[in-house]
Amino acid sequence: MTRWSAVRTAARPLLRLAPDPEHPGHVADAVSELEGARSLDGAIELLRRGVRALPLRGARDLLHGRWLGHPVHPLLVQVPMGAWISSAVLDWTPGGRRAAGVLVAVGVAGAAPAAAAGLVDWAELEDEQARVGIVHAALNAVATTCYTVSLASRLAGHGGRKTALGGLAAVAVSGALGGHLAYRQAAGANHAEAIPRIMPPGWHDMGPVQGLPAGRPVRRLVGDVAVLVVCEADGTLSALAERCSHLGGPLSEGEVADGCVRCPWHGSTFRLSDGRNVTGPATAPQPAFDTRVRDGRVQVRLGSSRVGEEDVVAD
Repeated sequence: MTRWSAVRTAARPLLRLAPDPEHPGHVADAVSELEGARSLDGAIELLRRGVRALPLRGARDLLHGRWLGHPVHPLLVQVPMGAWISSAVLDWTPGGRRAAGVLVAVGVAGAAPAAAAGLVDWAELEDEQARVGIVHAALNAVATTCYTVSLASRLAGHGGRKTALGGLAAVAVSGALGGHLAYRQAAGANHAEAIPRIMPPGWHDMGPVQGLPAGRPVRRLVGDVAVLVVCEADGTLSALAERCSHLGGPLSEGEVADGCVRCPWHGSTFRLSDGRNVTGPATAPQPAFDTRVRDGRVQVRLGSSRVGEEDVVAD
């Protein structure tokens, strides 16, 4: 057997996982099956209830990342992942074992806040996302356990490198699932982000003002854009993008109180006057619309800074 043939034989298992132009591949198939794994639902519901029952109060929105404008979990995971990947390099570098141990300890310490942020986000996901997420979390727990054991071994004067490699493998698979959650399932993404680009310019008719029930949200359409219109008891008109920025929940089916609308799916609360997210899990505000009444009819437009749209009414 030539050297090239030997390399191809050794690499054959990895080549099976390589992208195939005619087929999404074994990895994509496996993750798609995971999305539909209803056998996980019992454990998911139990853990979800436990996370939601924690008396976190204001710390819950802090962990969601409402203050940051997007989920804080991806930011926090950089600490353990970066430390553990760097420790793997130092572990196999002459003279780097001691520094590697320090980085393993940093990663173990950073895993707790990253896990806390990830869990509060995970508890508000839909079932398909939660199934991928619970495996993602389990692999992170395996990785943290491996690195904790590795750290204990190092402190006792033993090796710890092989255990750390096991943790690194778990982190790698977990990271791939985390990417699937973010990029394919859009967990944590702003589901109202596209509204400013697809909303037609100008003012748009929403129907007669007398047809709006006081204090109750109403759904209207402007092209393909769903708009939430609310006429409060004092006659104040407000309009927001109707699909919640968190996971696209229908705000028109939510509750209006104290100048805010609450999403019926996961409880995110938005201020009607400007769309600001008052409580999470939503981390992004709702696009807000200007409103006016002309000849007894409600009109809305997105924002108030577009030049030349002051008096134009779109068809």
